Amino acid sequence: MSTHDTSIHITVMYSPAPRVVHERELPLSAGTTVMQALQQSGFLAECPEIDLSQTEAFTVCIWGKKTTPHHVLRDLDRIEIVRPLTVDPKVARRERFQKQGTSRAGLFSKRREGAKPGY
Repeated sequence: MSTHDTSIHITVMYSPAPRVVHERELPLSAGTTVMQALQQSGFLAECPEIDLSQTEAFTVCIWGKKTTPHHVLRDLDRIEIVRPLTVDPKVARRERFQKQGTSRAGLFSKRREGAKPGY
């Protein structure tokens, strides 16, 4: 059996703020769990704000799907440490729409010359 069969490569990602993403690629041994990978990534030690004991504060996902700390990783998995939302996405969209106005957004942003409003 070669060493390639007993090792996996995963990526751990964490975004501490909007538009800021930290990414680390790790070679790990097969059978490594999500929590072991997070500890080996160094994010838990470097970022004390990450508290995985509070489930409403931070969530851990693999490729965008929520997972548990005891989940066994597969080769090329991407672990994402997801911080809580500070603003409801619906409220943020509504506020953006109000700022830019109806003439520059949505269905009415591109009008044909001489067309009725909304067409």
